[in-house]
Amino acid sequence: MYLPSPDAGTSSEVNKVIHRLKTQLALSILLILLMTIALIGLSSNWFISHEFVKYIQEQEHIRSENISVDLGRQYDPLKKSWNLDYVHIIGMYSLYDGYILKVSDEEGTVIWDAENHDMSLCGKVMDEVSTRMENRGEQGSFITHTYAIFQEEQKVGNVSVTYYGPYFLSEHDFSFLKTMNTVLVVASVLAGVASVFVGFLLARRIARPVTRTAYIAKQIAEGNYEIRFEQATKTQELNELVTAINHMAEALSKQENLRKRLTTDMAHELRTPLTAVGSHLEAMIEGLWEATPERLKSCHDEVKRLGTLVADLERLAKIEDENLLLDKTKMDLLEVVGIVMENMKAEAEKKKLSLRVSGVVSVVYADKARMHQVVTNLLSNAIKYTPEGGSVTVEVLDQSDCGVVKVTDTGIGIPEQELPLVFERFYRTDKSRNRKLGGAGIGLTIVKSIIAAHAGTVSAESDASGGSSFTIRIPKGDV
Repeated sequence: MYLPSPDAGTSSEVNKVIHRLKTQLALSILLILLMTIALIGLSSNWFISHEFVKYIQEQEHIRSENISVDLGRQYDPLKKSWNLDYVHIIGMYSLYDGYILKVSDEEGTVIWDAENHDMSLCGKVMDEVSTRMENRGEQGSFITHTYAIFQEEQKVGNVSVTYYGPYFLSEHDFSFLKTMNTVLVVASVLAGVASVFVGFLLARRIARPVTRTAYIAKQIAEGNYEIRFEQATKTQELNELVTAINHMAEALSKQENLRKRLTTDMAHELRTPLTAVGSHLEAMIEGLWEATPERLKSCHDEVKRLGTLVADLERLAKIEDENLLLDKTKMDLLEVVGIVMENMKAEAEKKKLSLRVSGVVSVVYADKARMHQVVTNLLSNAIKYTPEGGSVTVEVLDQSDCGVVKVTDTGIGIPEQELPLVFERFYRTDKSRNRKLGGAGIGLTIVKSIIAAHAGTVSAESDASGGSSFTIRIPKGDV
């Protein structure tokens, strides 16, 4: 990027703006990331806890069913008796896991009861489970579910399973949850540290080009149209912003040059006739010259030249003020070209030019008066810049989607580097040559404005050695 050499105060101010913007961006990004991390952490914690509770409740139900299945295997249907030693083992293992069993046979006779077997141990287990769950903030109580005991699809008894409900957690379960919470906290801290680093990195990456672009925009607003941002950024959106700023600066620079050139041209165009008229009238007033018809005609010609210049400016202002409101109808481009050619035949004959028209009928949906103006401007330019004995050819083509008018002359030509500028307002390729020929350089600008209003295109081709060609394309629209 090249910038005008700023003084120390300007450089310091820019650095302050960059630092302030970088800080604001970093804090904003950091806040967003931290909020995101916190939201993810809390939602993850809730989701894990919720799903883990569902898992525990399912496991409690499965464990109770497994207890009834294991007890069913301890019944001997042939002897119609229970293996009380194994029933006792199952009951004690279940008790240590927080399940208090009471087993009875089909007739309801109690075979084994944990509370009758060891009341103090049952009370201790119940107290430990209650305390553990209350310390976690869970509210509940001991509940009892009864399950049937089957042996080869034959019911042989029942088992009542008492446990803390709606669920309870063992020491291993609490350890698992604690580990998961620790992992989440550590991950959140690491993500927070990473977010701080990424936030400042992104802020630094964004702040400098944005601030520089703002500085360039300010310089452009103050009239420095030569400033550009040349260094590409690493962000596509910022590159587009930089490109837009550069294009704006370039367009404004061109417009400023055209404005200055217009001022110079207008000063020259006005000075020459005014000086001539003033000096002639002054000489006739003081009696140095006799007011002959020839001298009066010379003054009149200069006044007409001024009138033509003013008329050109008024015509451009009218087109701009009307915002090119179009009165579109079906019209034949070949017919319009024929009318204009007939009107300009006398002007061409004065320069001994050959006017030719060829082509076919091409009906488009357009403003007939405006199209008449377009063809007139193009033909007038062609006749004006074609030397005596030359030729001007107009060709009308009919394409599937548009009508085409091509005006070709054998005139002075236009340098290749100036072709993109010929449609710019007040632009004239050769100042000295155009002053002799007249015109303010707005004819092609008017052509471009009218064609653009019709959603068409206009292009120019030329060779500096001689000859130019202007092509307009008008969409057929609703034809």
